[in-house]
Amino acid sequence: MTGSNLLLCSLGLTTLLGLRAPPPMSLPPVVVIDRSVRDSMSAVFRKFNQHWDELGDLNTLERMLGTVRPTQLEYLGCLQGAASRDTVLIQSWQPAGDMKQLPLAVGGNCDSVPHLVGTWHTHPYRANAENLPIKERSLSAQDLETFLASGLAVTLVMWDADSVDAAAKAGRALVHPARVILKEGFPAASPVRR
Repeated sequence: MTGSNLLLCSLGLTTLLGLRAPPPMSLPPVVVIDRSVRDSMSAVFRKFNQHWDELGDLNTLERMLGTVRPTQLEYLGCLQGAASRDTVLIQSWQPAGDMKQLPLAVGGNCDSVPHLVGTWHTHPYRANAENLPIKERSLSAQDLETFLASGLAVTLVMWDADSVDAAAKAGRALVHPARVILKEGFPAASPVRR
């Protein structure tokens, strides 16, 4: 039996038995961020992370808790833009409402933000015992779990002034890491919700 005959036979058997053919594979999502938006996120990262290395006199527990002298705080922003099946355009962002900032966690809400497509937050540097930076380079398991339970299209973490990790949804599936593309200004589009 030739390859094309085998395919026809398989399709005929699928139809005869009332089985559904699997849906066509969709493209993995791509996150497109306007460069000026990423630059403004970088400025926030630098602001809330500028004193990360001023903890040399504290012990490890004091550093982790941040109760003696917190030198950096996480930050939460609400991403605005448009989402289609395989692309999320990020055109702007706003600070989260009711933000609660801690050295290793952040909370807040984006409920009233128009054209909401996702959230972003920072993972600030922490100093190790030698006062060198510890960088959390990706979204944590808790970050991904929270995102998956949300109705949002994308979540980002900024772990350095110009470094971003992204997760996006393809249907109900989580794609992490999602590809991120920086683009120099693009026209405002009519936001489309997934």
